[in-house]
Amino acid sequence: MKQRGRWIAGIAIALLVMLSTACGADKTEPNKVGTTAGNAGNTNTEATDTQRVTTTLKGDISIPADPKRVIGLSVVYPELLYALGVTPIAVQNYHQDVPAYLKEPFKDTLKMGIAQTPNFEAILASEPDLIIAPTWWSDKDYDQLSKIAPTVLLPQRDNWRDELRDIGGVFGKVDQAEKVIQDLQIKEGEAKTKLDSLVGDETVMYMMIMAKEIVIYGENIDRGKFIHKTLGLTPVKEFPQSELSLSISLEKIPEYNPDHIILQLDDESSEEVKSRYEEMMSSSLWKNMTAVKKKQVYMMGGKEWFSLGMSPLADIHAIDDVVHAFGNEQQ
Repeated sequence: MKQRGRWIAGIAIALLVMLSTACGADKTEPNKVGTTAGNAGNTNTEATDTQRVTTTLKGDISIPADPKRVIGLSVVYPELLYALGVTPIAVQNYHQDVPAYLKEPFKDTLKMGIAQTPNFEAILASEPDLIIAPTWWSDKDYDQLSKIAPTVLLPQRDNWRDELRDIGGVFGKVDQAEKVIQDLQIKEGEAKTKLDSLVGDETVMYMMIMAKEIVIYGENIDRGKFIHKTLGLTPVKEFPQSELSLSISLEKIPEYNPDHIILQLDDESSEEVKSRYEEMMSSSLWKNMTAVKKKQVYMMGGKEWFSLGMSPLADIHAIDDVVHAFGNEQQ
């Protein structure tokens, strides 16, 4: 067996030498496709008509030059893909259905739900030709995913803009990613100016009703930052700056007493959430708050605001929601 092994190894080495010599004699170089994906390593991608070899967190892998059946794992990646003009064939979804702004484009997209372990059977049945996923979510599943289709893991990012750039790098859509970011920045500036004229220095509190708690968001967490910094709506002074968010009881809500309240149900289909919401609505503590008395409470959709501060599509639609709500209040 040892002699046979050495014989096979000798043949393999000879073949490699012949291949190397042939490649050196060939003066035709493969096409080079430059991509930008930050530290993901997707820079210098070698391309043919049908395949590209790209450098990833897991080393060099071959991916389709023009993938048609893409799955983006994590609940945010599908939105980032669609922002770049790529409709995924399957998604992980927190709610039973996708947000209203994705309902039509994702009507034929498989909704796999969400769990700590991906639905490998559903992914396999979808016959993807490319899977992309954040390393923090899918590193543990990489070996199994890569057996189904070429899988690109992207680095963990603190800002969706960097995630979008990473994904743009994989698909050769870096310029399109930058345009999405710039267009949103313009929209944010216009909305901030309009809201300043509508609301001025009046205080705004952003609340979410969850199954087990009521949460209010400060200006240093994605959701609160969007409301208070991006859109410039003044937070209540009583919110401690050292906290990102606070879980509070119904009895504590009047202590903050803002001029306006942006209110969201975490899951409109949850009986526990609806019960907690109805309990709050019927309470005299709630009814005596300034925003409630002035009818300055604005209800926002749970699914539609789920990715707020984490996706350009969610932010675009949230801007429209907020401007519309405060604009109608002034009429």
